[in-house]
Amino acid sequence: MSSAAASVSLPSGFSVLATFPDFLFIPEFVFGGLVWILVASTRVASAMIQGWVMFVSVFCFTLSTLLMCLYFCGAHGGKSSWLAVDAFYHSMAALFYLSAAVLQAFATIQAKDTFSFKIYQEDISAVVFAFAATLTYVIHKAFSLLRWKSS
Repeated sequence: MSSAAASVSLPSGFSVLATFPDFLFIPEFVFGGLVWILVASTRVASAMIQGWVMFVSVFCFTLSTLLMCLYFCGAHGGKSSWLAVDAFYHSMAALFYLSAAVLQAFATIQAKDTFSFKIYQEDISAVVFAFAATLTYVIHKAFSLLRWKSS
């Protein structure tokens, strides 16, 4: 049993960028950062809805950065409890981003005729990247849960 647990662990150092699903941190940064930038650059049609989208994008961007830095430093020390932390975080982030993507799509539909076509296009781009971030977090979540289960 210990050999199976030893073979399933989190990477450290630059091997984080070379292992699956951990290299998905990069598209999570890119898509999440684009959602953050696009929502911040448009006019706010619904403060509560787009406030949630901004919270999710900034929160997940910050925690993903922190988690990846901890992996780079090897702070997990090969402990199996970090597998649970990784699986929990990506499950939570996938759920948050799904809600944010749906709410951003709703806010975009509502504001279609309110603002200029350029702002509407930025809102559509934010929706697309929010769903792309959701998909990336869901894939990362699924494989993190499999890694956690097999430990």
